[in-house]
Amino acid sequence: MNITDNFYSLATPGVQRLIPYVPGKPIEELERELGLSDIVKLASNENPLGPSPMALAAIHATLPDLARYPDGNGFKLKRALAEKFSVDMSQITLGNGSNEILELLARAFLTPAHEVIFSQHAFAVYPIVTQAVGATGVVIPAREYGHDLDAMLAAVNDKTRLIFIANPNNPTGTLLAPDELRHFIAALPSHVLCVLDEAYYEFIDPQSRADSIAWLIAHPNLIVTRTFSKAYGLAGLRVGYSFSNPRVADFLNRVRQPFNNNMLALAAAEAALADHEHLQRTIATNNDGMQQLIDGFRQLGLEWIPSAGNFVSVDVKRSGDGVYQALLQKGVIVRPVANYEMPDYLRISIGTPTENSRCLEALQAVLADV
Repeated sequence: MNITDNFYSLATPGVQRLIPYVPGKPIEELERELGLSDIVKLASNENPLGPSPMALAAIHATLPDLARYPDGNGFKLKRALAEKFSVDMSQITLGNGSNEILELLARAFLTPAHEVIFSQHAFAVYPIVTQAVGATGVVIPAREYGHDLDAMLAAVNDKTRLIFIANPNNPTGTLLAPDELRHFIAALPSHVLCVLDEAYYEFIDPQSRADSIAWLIAHPNLIVTRTFSKAYGLAGLRVGYSFSNPRVADFLNRVRQPFNNNMLALAAAEAALADHEHLQRTIATNNDGMQQLIDGFRQLGLEWIPSAGNFVSVDVKRSGDGVYQALLQKGVIVRPVANYEMPDYLRISIGTPTENSRCLEALQAVLADV
């Protein structure tokens, strides 16, 4: 066989070994597979209230301009973010979801000679972007399902270039104390970039939030990433962003694809950012729903990991994948997390009161049958 026919050998070693990210099962897929209707999806940490009405109105107003390219620099959205968070526009990078920011960081700063530190049970995209560019991932064992910052700091060496920290962490929901986190960042050598992934920032109790953006002045090696996919309800439009030192943002923009945010996404994100009422309704719904699920777990005799996000991981005391498959038969989609080394857990997103009740009723029935 000609070597050009063996496409596997043509791929880079890092890509050859990659295991692709597996998203939550779409509702349409379950409908096709089982012929079900009235399906509840609590698998992907989406906003059960949907997008902001202001975002929907902005999308509608933008539709006549779709023959034009979007603003490749995202000026209006950057300006709105800069005003809201008191940063300079030069510190902002826009991504096709915050996932793209993570990939841009890997492309801009990693080579096969570098190491990347992240925690056990942390977001699956961290090892993916690391391995894709040939860098070496260093996985630090978790402490009570969260980040062991002391162990992560001890693992830093001359080869370390990036550290990924999700706060709150996905899929465990664990939260680091602000003082502990800032002490860690301050202790890092200047050649190590710390990526603070705050995709679920809006769901944190305000008294427990880290003022991470303010830390950028003292720590130019800090990058803070956030998203419009979760609390702002725009997962389908894929808009993420980061705050960083302007020099870091400059490098990210060098590898960012032109027009990586479409016109509808830019308009919707700008409008969503201004809809404070919808955000507060989302947070209140999440708080109530979290309590509803926890009360249900308690009645079922199940243990869970306290979560600061819009999801909670529960120990079902048996194969999580088996329970997941049984829940699918009842029209309830949750997320098995065996790939995060949590084989007996399911991650359940917070839904509406009705969706949460459906999930708990189905879980009770499944656990009684197993």
